[in-house]
Amino acid sequence: MEIYLVRHTETICKKGVCYGQSDVDIAAPFEAVFENILLQLPSEAVVFSSPLKRCLILSEYIQENIKVIAFEKDARLIEMNFGDWELKNWNDIPPEELNPWMEDFVTINAKNGESFMELHNRVVDFLSQISKEITTPIVIVAHAGVVRSILCHYSALPLKDAFNNKVDFGQVIKIEV
Repeated sequence: MEIYLVRHTETICKKGVCYGQSDVDIAAPFEAVFENILLQLPSEAVVFSSPLKRCLILSEYIQENIKVIAFEKDARLIEMNFGDWELKNWNDIPPEELNPWMEDFVTINAKNGESFMELHNRVVDFLSQISKEITTPIVIVAHAGVVRSILCHYSALPLKDAFNNKVDFGQVIKIEV
């Protein structure tokens, strides 16, 4: 089965802002990036998307331009919940909160948020469901954390090494499973 992992395009947030599950918009213009993404996708697919608008805008464009067999928004594809850190500049997060998380983001929760392991568990739950049901190409429009989680899952890369997977805005990564 072919899976196309698509990260949303750049957001309106300034660099250095932690926006996780905040429902921020994408930065314009984005049409040229959308067209480039489309060139890397199959002509027909089942499309899944995070319900956040930065993914939905892109997934709606995809739906308008390829044959979509089915489309589903799935909350398990939402980015990591950074709790109290949402929409704060990373440099403004107190070091006594941030540093332990930076040393072990896999198991330590962001303050009033979730850990990468919690994100990974919901993503793996999603993957186990779709792998039983779908045989056609799949497009997943999501976030860097979700894409890294999926790549770790299928490559057996330890979660602590998830950031070894570079995932740029608007990037398409094709995997075969």
